[in-house]
Amino acid sequence: MPHAFNENLAENRYFDPYWKVEAAKILPGEYFVSAHGMVLVTVLGSCVAACIRDTGKGVGGMNHFMLPDGGSLDRSGVSTRYGVYAMEVLINHLIKLGARRNRLEAKVFGGGAVLSSLASSKVGARNAGFVRDYLKAENIPIVAEDLLGSHPRKLYYFPDSGRALVKKLHQMHNDTLFVRERVYQDRLSGGDVEGDIELFV
Repeated sequence: MPHAFNENLAENRYFDPYWKVEAAKILPGEYFVSAHGMVLVTVLGSCVAACIRDTGKGVGGMNHFMLPDGGSLDRSGVSTRYGVYAMEVLINHLIKLGARRNRLEAKVFGGGAVLSSLASSKVGARNAGFVRDYLKAENIPIVAEDLLGSHPRKLYYFPDSGRALVKKLHQMHNDTLFVRERVYQDRLSGGDVEGDIELFV
């Protein structure tokens, strides 16, 4: 598999004792794809996750990303290119595993107003707006969504069946999520945009 498909691939894999399947934990800026029975897990605050699968082949994946603070939702803008990259790298990897564009469906989650430091920029709402607009432009139907709101979410996604379970986290027992998203936001704001990705058709 080419290196380009591995650079943001989630590496945190474990056996989930509750679901009794192999699991992958997706952190901010990462994605993962699976062609066999797995569960993909993430916790979302202001970030969004797109869960995309081929309904006929049962191959699917999840990303977890945020647009840098500032900028517009114009897909040609520098800020939005982070989101475009996150979406295209996931779709490209799915197609590499045999998915077909005309069978793709999406479920989207996150974009909550949960970080006070980002509230003024409405970054959660911008992330949610971006993922909806991107999928509409790419003719990938959104068959389920749980976006916006004021609470973090824990998301379980089963790519082979498309099943998604969302738990609203009304109380966070630690600040791990907030620290991860702040660090990720700082990295986006200070770094270069990833290189262009040519989308397979």
